[in-house]
Amino acid sequence: MHPGILAVAIREVKRIVVSKICIWGIIVVPMLSTAILMYMMNAGLPQKIPIAVVDQDNTSTTRALVRQLDAFAKTDIQFKSLSFREARLRMERFDVYAILSIPKNFTQDAISGQQPKLVYYTNNAFFASGNLLFQDLKTISVLASASVGLKTALAKGLSETQVVPVLQPISIDSHVLGNPWANYSICLNTSLLPSILQLIILIFTVSAFGSEVKLGLGGVLMRTGNNNIVSVIIGKMLPYTVLYLLVALMFMSVQFYYGHFPLQTGFFSMFLAYLCLIVGSQGLGLILTAVFQNYRMGLSIASLLGMLSFSITGFSFPVEAMHPSLQALSYIFPMRHFFLIYVNQALDGFPIGYVALHFASLLGFALLGLLFFPRIRSFLQFEYEE
Repeated sequence: MHPGILAVAIREVKRIVVSKICIWGIIVVPMLSTAILMYMMNAGLPQKIPIAVVDQDNTSTTRALVRQLDAFAKTDIQFKSLSFREARLRMERFDVYAILSIPKNFTQDAISGQQPKLVYYTNNAFFASGNLLFQDLKTISVLASASVGLKTALAKGLSETQVVPVLQPISIDSHVLGNPWANYSICLNTSLLPSILQLIILIFTVSAFGSEVKLGLGGVLMRTGNNNIVSVIIGKMLPYTVLYLLVALMFMSVQFYYGHFPLQTGFFSMFLAYLCLIVGSQGLGLILTAVFQNYRMGLSIASLLGMLSFSITGFSFPVEAMHPSLQALSYIFPMRHFFLIYVNQALDGFPIGYVALHFASLLGFALLGLLFFPRIRSFLQFEYEE
């Protein structure tokens, strides 16, 4: 075949087809990750988290309070006892993740104005379940306080219309934007899966060139590309780009069509975001290959950067709350720009002008990679060192 981009691309397709690592890493791993993560978070929020209740008062008021708590979707009262020690042992064995303790004479003391304590404990070693149970227990404690206050005021002859403004002087009208269901899958899977894709792209971009050097085929690759490094890199990256786009389409189909995740600005904007993420990540992979010019070191740094993107790009912990140096560092990860595009486009539905800079930043990684083409040429001429 005449040497050039097409010849390099066909050669790379043949390498991918016979490589178990490529098939597993580029095709099987994303599919398994999608199936596992979507199934694991299918409920959206953890439901029926077990807790224990120690009701030492056992009056109609406290029993009604416990029934209200058990009616919450996230809370499941699996254990009731008159002994706090027994409930604590259950919590230490991870049978329950929270304890609500109602003291003796709670109702009587509340009505007489002695301000009894309603105590609850949550296990925040399990961050998600601990926080969700804390919200329910805090809500039920506020409701208990309001209920006792209402009964006391009514017993003194006041009407309900007189009491309610005192118990709740400010009426709250809340509007949760983007993800009003507080669905963990919408929040996490739309970021975790692209992060996995970015990690795969970085590793396989470095590996695509490093494996040629390891096998001593750098010269063969250059001759296949007519000794033109531009033809070599474009031809070599093109099959991977197509595969990554197919993986991205699979992600989008599962999330936005099967899972019905919010997609305010339509298919094209998110497809374009994925395309820019793929090209930008490939550009960063080329930069790592050229800078280190060492197969093992390049793979190690690519893996490190790929894993760091899971925590530093802002979907698990806000970047604005990080140290200023880490805030600046987060922008060298393509995933950070993709995440901001996703939030502004798919969730909030802002015009594309709001994220034009992030699209440009993703393309900037690819354009910056062009400057390192000469170093990749020299890398392909190296002899691999064991």
